[in-house]
Amino acid sequence: MSELHGNTTGLKPSQVKALKSLYKRRLSSTEYQSPELSRRMTELSRQVNRQVGLVVDRRGRIDKVLVGDAHQLFIPELGRSRAGSARFRGLRLLMTHLRGEGLSKDNLVDLTLLRLDMVLVIQALADGLPGAVEFGYLLPPGAETTDGADGAESAMWRIESRPSVHHWDDDFQDFILDLEAQFSRAPSLKRVAGRERAILVGVGVGDRDEARRSLEELARLAETAGMDVADDVLQMRSKIDGRYVIGRGKLKDILLRSMHLGAEVLVFDGELSPSQLRNIATETELSVLDRTQLILDIFAQRATTREGKLQVELAQLRYRKPRLALMPTAMSRLTGGIGGRGPGETKLEINRRRADERLARLTKELKKIGKGRSLRRDRRKRVGLPLVALVGYTNAGKSTLLNRMTNSSVDAEDKLFATLDPTSRRMRFPAEREVILTDTVGFIRALPRELVQAFRSTLEEVVEADLLIHVIDAASEEAGRHIEAVEEVLAELGAAETPQIRILNKIDQVEPGVWGELVARHDGLLCSAYSGEGLETLLTTIEGTLFREKAKARAAREAPPAAEG
Repeated sequence: MSELHGNTTGLKPSQVKALKSLYKRRLSSTEYQSPELSRRMTELSRQVNRQVGLVVDRRGRIDKVLVGDAHQLFIPELGRSRAGSARFRGLRLLMTHLRGEGLSKDNLVDLTLLRLDMVLVIQALADGLPGAVEFGYLLPPGAETTDGADGAESAMWRIESRPSVHHWDDDFQDFILDLEAQFSRAPSLKRVAGRERAILVGVGVGDRDEARRSLEELARLAETAGMDVADDVLQMRSKIDGRYVIGRGKLKDILLRSMHLGAEVLVFDGELSPSQLRNIATETELSVLDRTQLILDIFAQRATTREGKLQVELAQLRYRKPRLALMPTAMSRLTGGIGGRGPGETKLEINRRRADERLARLTKELKKIGKGRSLRRDRRKRVGLPLVALVGYTNAGKSTLLNRMTNSSVDAEDKLFATLDPTSRRMRFPAEREVILTDTVGFIRALPRELVQAFRSTLEEVVEADLLIHVIDAASEEAGRHIEAVEEVLAELGAAETPQIRILNKIDQVEPGVWGELVARHDGLLCSAYSGEGLETLLTTIEGTLFREKAKARAAREAPPAAEG
């Protein structure tokens, strides 16, 4: 059907008829454009004083005739695109410009979001003749450009120009087939089965290095959650944008990047408010997660026991409850993917009343389980076995150390949050003394408060411990910040005053020349849970510290009351 699309208001019937007659024109499948068609477009564009555009398929047929204003063109819905991330829509846009300007940012946005084969601009000269031509096309991820552009644009598209519509012998069919072949070979477009592709977004308002380190940790979290990280973006701002965190312009650039890389998820380094989450999801139509959701999802994947699953579901519901009323569509996009799995995934769309009921039931069940755990601790106290808890940043090597010290075979993986449920083992000292050694969930910077609350009964193992073994990854450049994060959580739990021994683990991965500096900086014992180096010193220190403290406590209890003056 010969229909004009766009801004047709004010056009004369004769102008409408002339524009509709463009549907009768046709290009050869090998032509980028033809001088005859280009001249007719520029003549009509000058007559109506508006930009004129044609959507052309690969056979050279005119699919749509578009009319804009003097500054821009309005593109209607083009229908479904061709299948495959490496394939384009099979349509290209030919358009006129009236003011001598080249391809605009809006033109390039259309090129990317609509996955057009090409956008080609023909300059309409004052006399109606066609002038110079400029055209842009997408580049496969990782391709280098020579157009002098900088930043993300230079990696997403290339812009070329021709002085005239005449004497243009390049074959369009060969060009577009070769370009699609380049996209199909691009390594970053080859998807990993069962893994969602994500772009990580960080925003900093102070120290850039600190923001970059936090974003790198987010990348580890995303990989642990099973994501395929396609790219990361860090923006430094004077203050966080209240609506979009990073500002609408930057968000549009990231959307373009996601289209270019085939990403379907945006992960923000920080906790988004309900309104921010809704605004970003609405603006991009992508799944949107924040750091809290990502950690909750990892916990959902790791939970194996009934208690662990209940704790994760409780944390998920506490996080989602204030977001249910504000963002039904954004939350529904998460169902079944990263951030939406686990015991609570069917509760994404429930109303507040049912959420409250489920929260009450979960809290009641966890209290019941917590009482059982408390009874077991009381029995251990009556037997007189001291409790030693391993604490530390996630992936510091706590489970490996537990296995080494107790000759156990607890799962110990090089992953974040490999351990959720506390594991306790007896450990005997040479002097026929025994203790209970407990491995606990790892901590992390900005640990979601919902998790701390939900796992409080589990973390009571830390609160009730007679001695804490703070395991530190000595091989990490972030060791100092990891220590601060752990100390903050311990203080929140009320365990800051519990006797503590610091262990500088993984020294097998550190040059011996810096061991002394590590000890001086972090005040800990050198140890390798993997090789066993330093283990004897550690055991001696634990025994001395633990039973010295118990002896002091016993002496205080048995001491006669002081005589009154």
